[in-house]
Amino acid sequence: MTDTAAQDERVPDEDRKAQLRERRLAAHRGARRVMARFGFHQTLRERLARLEGAADVYDLDTLSDVYGDGVVEALETKVAALLGTEAAAFFPTGTMAQQVALRCWAGRTGNPTVALHALGHPEVHERNAFSEVGGLRPVRVTSEPRQPTAAEVRDFEEPFGALMLELPLRDAGFVLPAWEELTEVVAAARERDAVVHFDGARLWESTVHFGRPLEEIAGLADSVYVSFYKSLEAFGGAALAGPAELVAEAKAWRHRYGGLVFQQFPTALSALLGLERELPRLPEYVAHARVVAAALREGFAAAGTPWARVYPPVPHTHDFQVWLPYDPDVLGEAAVRAAEETGVVLFGGAWDRRGPDLAVTEVHVRAAALEWSAEDVKAAVGEFVARLPDRVR
Repeated sequence: MTDTAAQDERVPDEDRKAQLRERRLAAHRGARRVMARFGFHQTLRERLARLEGAADVYDLDTLSDVYGDGVVEALETKVAALLGTEAAAFFPTGTMAQQVALRCWAGRTGNPTVALHALGHPEVHERNAFSEVGGLRPVRVTSEPRQPTAAEVRDFEEPFGALMLELPLRDAGFVLPAWEELTEVVAAARERDAVVHFDGARLWESTVHFGRPLEEIAGLADSVYVSFYKSLEAFGGAALAGPAELVAEAKAWRHRYGGLVFQQFPTALSALLGLERELPRLPEYVAHARVVAAALREGFAAAGTPWARVYPPVPHTHDFQVWLPYDPDVLGEAAVRAAEETGVVLFGGAWDRRGPDLAVTEVHVRAAALEWSAEDVKAAVGEFVARLPDRVR
């Protein structure tokens, strides 16, 4: 064992991860080419500069918002119009918005049981908030890395008051069902007298896959949650959209949850800018993600990688997964070294372990990725693979 290797062995795992993350962020900020430049890659000054041009989307000579009026109301009205719903309510977080939505529906149906996917955001990322905070009882329709089927919904062994569908399902690879499959799943829930709620944090970019406008997609559900920062690059925030009566009750619960914030104008303005600037570009990002995905497959094959998987093979949105048969620490180090040494960031996120010597990362295609040709992607794959140790290649 070399001195460096021995030293690495003595560094706690969490410290190594923190150090790698700092190197990854530094490399990303200094890179000449990346797939996406998210807000967390930017300084406060750069983030505030995003509000330049806000006068194009809202009258800046009006008074600021106070507890949800003014610009926040304007944002709510615009979201409701885009989704074709009667009303919408602004929330500081999607976690809060969905808890409120589902507890409101539970009061109407008389059944606090929520059927959802085992990989759904509330099950994986929210510390059991549905049950611990919302008084809800989540049950898992399936744990398969795909969307639930109509048969699974129809034949589920116990009653539920609401079916929650995450569109797209991020942790399964940002996957969407076919339009016919989605309509059948919704119909199966209706047969059981259940309401349907869409976790549509990334619903904005689903129109290409479904071949349908936003209002037709949202119209399948009784209520829809959308995020303002995941694809629209706002500072944060979310909206719950649906019937006016439900939204009015949701606003009362928003207050009870502490979500009626005194002023939200920077976030609301950034969301309006996202709807104006980024929303129209999402189909372009989805189309280019398919170019990037195909080039990645070709690049790994040309580099002699023993096994590699891009999933979905044809991305459903502008985000997708890459799977490789290596330890995630090895892949993380190779990705950062390639970025540091070439100024090109191919894989800008962390690699997560999914089995012995098997890891996955997410690829996010945004405006910056449009500068990449297929040949650029394949060249970057070659640089990345060249930095993997020979013993595991």
